[in-house]
Amino acid sequence: MRVPRGRARIRLGAPALRARRPRALRLGAALVVTLAGVLAACGSSEEAAPLRIGLLLSLGDEPSTVDIAQQQIVYLAAEHVNEGGGVFGRPVELVVGDTFSPAGAVEEARRLVEDEGVHALFGPGFSADALTVIAEVAAPLGIPVVSSSATSPLLTAAADGDFFFRTVLSDIAQGPVLARLTSDLGYSSVGVIYRDDAWGRGLSEAFLDAWDGDATAVAVDAGESSYLVALEESMQDEPDALVLLTFPPEGRVIMGEALDAGLFERFVFGGGVKDPDFVTEVGIEQLAGTYGVASGHQRGTASAIAWQETAAAANGEVADLIYLRESYDAVIAIALAAQAADSTHGAAIRDQLRAVTDAPGETVIAGPAGIARALAVLAGGGEIDYDGASGPLGWDGNGDLRRGTVGIWRIAADGAIEDVEMVPYPN
Repeated sequence: MRVPRGRARIRLGAPALRARRPRALRLGAALVVTLAGVLAACGSSEEAAPLRIGLLLSLGDEPSTVDIAQQQIVYLAAEHVNEGGGVFGRPVELVVGDTFSPAGAVEEARRLVEDEGVHALFGPGFSADALTVIAEVAAPLGIPVVSSSATSPLLTAAADGDFFFRTVLSDIAQGPVLARLTSDLGYSSVGVIYRDDAWGRGLSEAFLDAWDGDATAVAVDAGESSYLVALEESMQDEPDALVLLTFPPEGRVIMGEALDAGLFERFVFGGGVKDPDFVTEVGIEQLAGTYGVASGHQRGTASAIAWQETAAAANGEVADLIYLRESYDAVIAIALAAQAADSTHGAAIRDQLRAVTDAPGETVIAGPAGIARALAVLAGGGEIDYDGASGPLGWDGNGDLRRGTVGIWRIAADGAIEDVEMVPYPN
C-alpha cells in the first residue's frame, strides 16, 4: 500500500515472502506505516479509525503470477479510495490473510475478524474455501464477504445470511458457453476431467447440462502424483478432445501425462488454468491454438477504459490477467458501501452493497477520478450506481450477479493468452 497520491510502480514478480503468518503480519505492518501520513492529516488514529478490509488471498510459499497480480490490484483499489479522500474521510486499511485449504481459510478469516478487527472480507478465491468461510465465519459473525473468483453454483444456495456476494458470474453462465465453444471447435465426443470439489463439480455439471454430445466425465482429487487412470477412463468412448476443469497444479500433471502418453492431442480449458505460468510449464508449442472459457469483462465502456489505463500505468503486464477487474471491483464495492452506510458495521455495509452498484443514482466508473466522484456524491448524501471495471455489479437476492460476461480465450503461438470473444449473460 502506498501513501495517497503516490505514483510508485507496482512490480510484478516482487520477491514473495515465505512464512504464512509472518508474511501477513509484515504486510499489515507495512500498510499501517504507509498510512501514517494520512492519519496524521486526519488527527489521531483513534479519531480516524480506518475501514479495515481483510484479504483472503491464496499465496502459499510460491504464489503464481495471477496470485501476485491479484494482491497488487486490490492494493491499487484501496489506493484509489484513499486518493479520493478515503471512506468518510478515513483511509482504508488492508490486512492480509493467506489461505491454503478450506480449514486454513476459516482459520485466517476468523483471525482477521477476531484478532485484526476487519469489518469486511475480500475473497476467498476458491469456492470450497468460500463455502466454509460463509458457514463458519461470515454468517455467524455478520461479516460481509465479497469474492472475485468463487464461481461454484453451490454458493447461490449457501446459508449465508445475505453476507456473501461475488463480482464474478456463477458457473451456471460459464457452462453453456463452454459447451458451445466445444461444439464450435468441431468436437462431438469429449472426455471431461474435473477437480472433485465445489468448483469442479459445479462447472462440470453446468457444462454437461448444456452439452449435446457424448461425454465421459471423471472426477480427480488435487495433489495426486499421477492421473493416468483418470485419463484412461475418460478415453473409454474414444473422444475427440479432453475438457480440462482443474487448477494448474493438477492440470500440469494431467497435461504432461496426456501428451507424453499420446492419449489426447486436443483440449478445451475451463478458467482454472487461464494462467501464463500454466502455459509456460506445460509448453507453448503443445498448447498454442487451444481455447478455453473464463470470467469475461465489458469492453469499450468508460469504466473499462479508465480501469485499463490506470492498471496499465501501474503495471501493464498484469492488466489482462484473470479476475483482476473483479478483484478491483470487490474492494471498491465494499468501500463505497461503507461510505453509503456511514458505518463500518458489517450488516450496515452489507445493506448498502446493492444500493451502490445499481440504479437509481449517478453512474460512476472505475479509476481514481471515478472513485473520487463516487465518494464525494455519497458523502453529500447522494446515490450512485457504480459501473465496475469488469461490468455492471447489480446483485440478486443471493448475492449473484444478474448480468455479466463470459470470455472465450485462446493461447497464441507465442504463448500469450488472448481474449477472443466476450459473451454477454444473459444473452
